[in-house]
Amino acid sequence: MDGLLREYLPILIFLALAVGLGLVLIIAALVLAVRSPDPEKVSAYECGFNAFDDARMKFDVRFYLVSILFIIFDLEVAFLFPWAVAFGEMSMVGFWSMMVFLGVLTVGFAYEWKKGALEWA
Repeated sequence: MDGLLREYLPILIFLALAVGLGLVLIIAALVLAVRSPDPEKVSAYECGFNAFDDARMKFDVRFYLVSILFIIFDLEVAFLFPWAVAFGEMSMVGFWSMMVFLGVLTVGFAYEWKKGALEWA
């Protein structure tokens, strides 16, 4: 039983530190936060327009365009993590195929930047 407790002691210490740090950060935010509520700050806001307007009103499609572009590029960048983990055992074919992928990604980003897809105003 003593050996079993010694094996779980690092996990218990880690959990205690995590809970303690979380509580310290929450309490620090409650104590040190600047409170200056204003109606614009505390109003509900979602999807690029006010939440309590008419459901059939016109809305700006650019919000959805920016969010879709973010999701696309975020998912494409997620392919870099397994590549980086296996980089030491990778052949030159794997390296150059990722360089081509990154090149296509860069060209796509430059194209959408030039077309103004990332401009909000």
